[in-house]
Amino acid sequence: MRTLHLAVKKIYFDAIQSGAKVQEFRLCTPYWEKRLAGREYDDIVITCGYPAKDDAERRLMRAWRGYERIAITHPHFGPDEVKVFAIHLGE
Repeated sequence: MRTLHLAVKKIYFDAIQSGAKVQEFRLCTPYWEKRLAGREYDDIVITCGYPAKDDAERRLMRAWRGYERIAITHPHFGPDEVKVFAIHLGE
């Protein structure tokens, strides 16, 4: 079983948990290209920061639904448009 682990800030974790955020963005860099392009996963584990192994409240599990490459403008990445991997997090 292959699992993709994504650590996110609390504001994004809460939005994912509530269902308001259905995609997680990662910049199109060689690091993320290696981890996503041409790969398949079974699940995604989203963590609020880097919790202890037994801290289930700061962990969410979602089924792998793939990703797409898109261009966005987002305050987290600065004022300019950037290319990102939009990882699908829907239930």
